[in-house]
Amino acid sequence: MLTVVTPTFRRPQEARDLLLDLSRQTRMPDEVILVDGAPAEERATEESITPMIGTLPFECRYFRSERGTAVQRNFGIDRARGQYVALVDDDVRLEPDFLARILEVFEKDASGEIGGIVGYRNNFHAGVAESERWRWYRRLNLFSTYEPGRYDFENGYPINNSLQPPFTGTREVDFMTTACAVWRREVFDSGLRFDLFFRDYGVLEDAHFALRARLQWKLLQCGDARCLELQAPGGRVDRRKIGYKCVVNYYYVFRDIARPLSIGQRYRFWRFQLFEFLRIAASAVRRRRQTDLLELRGRLEGVLTILRGLPSKN
Repeated sequence: MLTVVTPTFRRPQEARDLLLDLSRQTRMPDEVILVDGAPAEERATEESITPMIGTLPFECRYFRSERGTAVQRNFGIDRARGQYVALVDDDVRLEPDFLARILEVFEKDASGEIGGIVGYRNNFHAGVAESERWRWYRRLNLFSTYEPGRYDFENGYPINNSLQPPFTGTREVDFMTTACAVWRREVFDSGLRFDLFFRDYGVLEDAHFALRARLQWKLLQCGDARCLELQAPGGRVDRRKIGYKCVVNYYYVFRDIARPLSIGQRYRFWRFQLFEFLRIAASAVRRRRQTDLLELRGRLEGVLTILRGLPSKN
């Protein structure tokens, strides 16, 4: 049995389109759990999908919960009945054989070593600007590894999966996005859930969960299971908050996954953060974009938060 869990927030059209997309899979899910984080008085998503529920070729269960991607995913996982649980974002559109391709890989894993498999996002391959940025990272020797999907345990940075060109077959990774991943039920049965430190807008909560799962299971990316992530604008936050979380959340994950941190690890973490601050500051001067200034402010606020002391792990 296969369950799809999807958190949503003020995206009625995206939620509706996702259900239609899932109904075109060659291996359809047995149930879909849609977890709406909108306030109870906002009924747009509920009203959009309710007429569809009886017509879909799979069971669709709609719930409301407290807002937050980590909270909503945990809510759905706790109610999932499938042997496999797919985490699919509402703005992701799967190729028709996506779920079938991933389940084929699981079925060949007779020993049960594979805990999770993530697909390949066709529209997330790095563009020219991002590739140039990573060339600078290499020149300055900021990382100890540059393999996409690996986690740098020396400076606390996940190597962006968008650097991975299209491929066939599977490859091992350290972390996975929650946009288009399928997990073995046993991973959740072991007690793993998304950390509620990431209870509002999520940045790195998926990598943190996967890195903890990786301690016991193998994680793979399947290059034959492909999709698009449309990045719907509804419900997204401003650059100030993203800047804040790109400091605080990254440090939280690093401290938890690689603890205890050595002086060298802390130095490399802050060296990279300084480079990012200077890079964005240069962009703000060159392009005069308000969003860059907002991100810089958020990053400074993040540094102050860490200096004051992060909360303990949940």
